[in-house]
Amino acid sequence: MDTPRKKISIAGAGPVGALLAVMLGKKGYKVDLFESRPDSRKTSVYQGKSINLALSDRGWLALKAIGLDEDIRQHAIPMYCRVMHDIKGNLTQQPYGSDNQAIWSVSRAGINEQLISLAEKEPLVDVHFDHRLTELNFEDASSRYSTDGHNIKHHQSDLLFGADGAFSKVRRLAQELPRQRMSYSLEYMPQSYVELSISANKDGSHKLEKNALHIWPRKDFMLIALPNTDGSFTCTLFMNHEGELSFQTLNTQEIVTKFFEDNFMDALALLDNPIENFLGKSASPLCLVHVYPWIINNKVGLVGDAAHAMVPFYGQGMNCGFEDCRILNELIDEYDHNWDHILSAYQQERKPNCDAIIELAKRNFVEMSDLAGDENFLLRKKIEAKFHTMYPQIWVPLYAMVTFSPHITYSQALATGEIQKNIMDEIMKLPNIHQDWQQDHVYQLLHKLAVEKLEK
Repeated sequence: MDTPRKKISIAGAGPVGALLAVMLGKKGYKVDLFESRPDSRKTSVYQGKSINLALSDRGWLALKAIGLDEDIRQHAIPMYCRVMHDIKGNLTQQPYGSDNQAIWSVSRAGINEQLISLAEKEPLVDVHFDHRLTELNFEDASSRYSTDGHNIKHHQSDLLFGADGAFSKVRRLAQELPRQRMSYSLEYMPQSYVELSISANKDGSHKLEKNALHIWPRKDFMLIALPNTDGSFTCTLFMNHEGELSFQTLNTQEIVTKFFEDNFMDALALLDNPIENFLGKSASPLCLVHVYPWIINNKVGLVGDAAHAMVPFYGQGMNCGFEDCRILNELIDEYDHNWDHILSAYQQERKPNCDAIIELAKRNFVEMSDLAGDENFLLRKKIEAKFHTMYPQIWVPLYAMVTFSPHITYSQALATGEIQKNIMDEIMKLPNIHQDWQQDHVYQLLHKLAVEKLEK
């Protein structure tokens, strides 16, 4: 006789929670997906983060597992390269990969709503909007939700997953348990961000190169722009929250106007009312979350940002959360629905990998805001790309490992990337490297070092 499938609740119907609901429903589990906010498909107002997302191979692999990848691709734009805009408006292109590899610009609201609609089509999945989690029993996974600020709804399940973001209520309730040993840190980055926009041309075309992620790197701050299917760009300005040049000090129309004229003159003519929009918005924080354990009593687990919030500078936040779901989904089959084994294996596999990508994302702000326009950095990338073409089995650049190689774990990418950095430091010390970088002796030495240090 088959063991009855567990009843599973998910707190948080963002992209990760909705994807997990679909996967579990397809595996035969009765799933209740709870969301504190109203249904944005009915209110026409998406209340989650509005920042665009860069979907890459790890995310696509998870979407492919539920058959949604091609539908999402119809509403996404491939970005084959970075386009750096220097202070004088000169442009430099840097491909993201080879063979037309791309990261894809997608709307967070759009992908979230598609996943929720798919979840509702699953016979075993029920979606509950306007349900705010108030209580959670970590012994039996029962929970209580406020539906209108007064009425309380009790729900019983066998397992509950917290997919409720960087400021997770599930995680906060776990931290309050008297005998729960939970290590937790939330680190605010020095940078915050505001979103701006560039409208489409009158004919609906894009004002900048469509199939690229645009970056205005200015060392301590930067502006980026991601394309949308309607011809517009979603732009994000990252800079220090406080300090001499920061969101705190850019507080008058005169100061902000001079800041944009001095640093983003070529973008200033394209942005929609940038001065007024900048002054009319409050900067949003960027934070890192580390927590352990992710699993409590084999009854409650954390996924996505609730377990490992990161900064967006590697474009891996949602991709990593989607990978959580895919790994969980695969472990269900591997351990034949034995959730004690599934949850233990999930935590053991994902925790070190998510720590690694949090670190990589944090470091990548320097690459994007400062090094992306640096002559030595660009030469390093050219040499790495050429060597990868010559010896693809020996050398995969770090960015490609993270973005285009889902079979390589984040922790493997971090460790290999450290070795590659040391090797490239030696290569860049070669005499006349800027003139001789295409000479055979450069790649002979690079091959020798790679074989010695990478193939141990």
